[in-house]
Amino acid sequence: MEAMYTLGLEIHTVGVMVLMGVVMFNIMMLLLNKNSIRYAKRMRMVMPISASFIALILLTGAIMMAAKHLHFTLANDAMIVAGIVFIVLEAKRYATLKRRTDITKEGAFEAYKHKALTYLGIEMGLVLGLTLFMMFPLG
Repeated sequence: MEAMYTLGLEIHTVGVMVLMGVVMFNIMMLLLNKNSIRYAKRMRMVMPISASFIALILLTGAIMMAAKHLHFTLANDAMIVAGIVFIVLEAKRYATLKRRTDITKEGAFEAYKHKALTYLGIEMGLVLGLTLFMMFPLG
């Protein structure tokens, strides 16, 4: 049981680091891209990667909670809420690009960039905040 928990914790930690890298990659891709059509095509490739790592993190977190006999702590509750927020923000970002951004309109991509950077900034803040909270727990 202890080996499973240790392996789950390692996979969870690596998943969080990779997710942080994916969020940074998304931010850089958004800032460096000027063409909305090329960006949308690239997003179709990158979005499943983001979703896969969010799912990996949630799955390993659930396995580790089960290994601990489902004891809910402040840290566990915070990570569950952060996982839900991540899913909602990623869905909103993709839906905004796919359904609400008319690429034929002047300035539509710039408006999308502003919204997407807000979502990605919140995601990065959540990852960094939870990482610091887990490294330096209160009390």
